[in-house]
Amino acid sequence: MTEAHLPPTGAVKVVKPKKAAKLVERVARDTEDASVHTERLLIVLDIDGTVILEDESLSPGVVDAVAHAQRAGHEVMIATGRSWEGTRGILRVLGIAPEYVVCSNGAVVLKRVEADELRYERDHVETFDPAEVLTLLREHLPDARYLVELPDGRRLYTEYLDDWNLVHAQRVPFDELGAQPVCRIVVVAPDQHEDDFIDLVDRIGLNQVSYAVGWTAWLDIAPQGVDKSTGLELVRTELGIDPAHVLVIGDGRNDVGMFRWALQNGGRAVAMEQGPAEVRDAAGETTTSVSAGGVAEVLRRL
Repeated sequence: MTEAHLPPTGAVKVVKPKKAAKLVERVARDTEDASVHTERLLIVLDIDGTVILEDESLSPGVVDAVAHAQRAGHEVMIATGRSWEGTRGILRVLGIAPEYVVCSNGAVVLKRVEADELRYERDHVETFDPAEVLTLLREHLPDARYLVELPDGRRLYTEYLDDWNLVHAQRVPFDELGAQPVCRIVVVAPDQHEDDFIDLVDRIGLNQVSYAVGWTAWLDIAPQGVDKSTGLELVRTELGIDPAHVLVIGDGRNDVGMFRWALQNGGRAVAMEQGPAEVRDAAGETTTSVSAGGVAEVLRRL
């Protein structure tokens, strides 16, 4: 998946946070034992391949399982490679309004302003100068499609791509992409395989940035030293949650950083079964696939 798109109309049922709260209470009432003490966890979910399938439908049982976790007092949030434009709709379908959301692979951390309307403001933003990286990539991938995200959330792109959510995005000539600092660069080359991208990164050396290669032919580039874990550490500190009380679940190479962060601090890291071998190896545990309801399986056991 790439700069992931919002679910198509009719793909999933949208539940507003206020209504979801009532569903949470009703669903959880019969499944939780109030007499059992539970430490409050910070539960962090990736989106694509974790709570959402490739066809944009929800992983089986995930909404009820998230509701159960919230009712038990846990903080359930999202950490994704998506921009905020591609994330907001997922919060709605999950029926959650977490205090913080980590987007753009950790380069953007948003803080909730109003829960009912899912209004968030940018609380922390990391940027870098994209000009040199873009020039280098263009030399090797002249036919690729490029997108950058600006600090204020606006996105600029070179060519349309079905997989991109381009709401409020602007098409520009390639040279304009590197004219100002950005939070991230997304590169998609439909004719390339993920292994081709991995080889390319090794050959050209992207040493001044962080990057993650996706399952399909896409490359996501963030500021140096920035990944989901850096954004999540800011969130964990602000919420005052013990490092050992963290549970992260994901499926992609851009989740490896948050896996290591959680495990190094005594928390839990769970990989989805369909993830690449190196991703599963980086996690402490593996659950069933997204299509089999892997997230629900983990959360129901809390």
